[in-house]
Amino acid sequence: MDGLTAFGLLAVTLMLVTYALEGKSHWYTLAFAFACVMGSAYGFLQGAWPFGLVEAIWSLVALRKWQRRVTDKA
Repeated sequence: MDGLTAFGLLAVTLMLVTYALEGKSHWYTLAFAFACVMGSAYGFLQGAWPFGLVEAIWSLVALRKWQRRVTDKA
């Protein structure tokens, strides 16, 4: 397994774990957004730009969700 593949595996594993834990804390939602950024970077680095683009959009959606959760707590 090369470094890029390991990075992609780490990214999608973090996405899965943080998505599953989102209900426990808004910090998991922020971590999910970061994991999506990692997944996007992996997609672009691998040459699968549609995957990279969708993950970038998904990270923005998750970031907005995190922002709403923080605002609702205040």
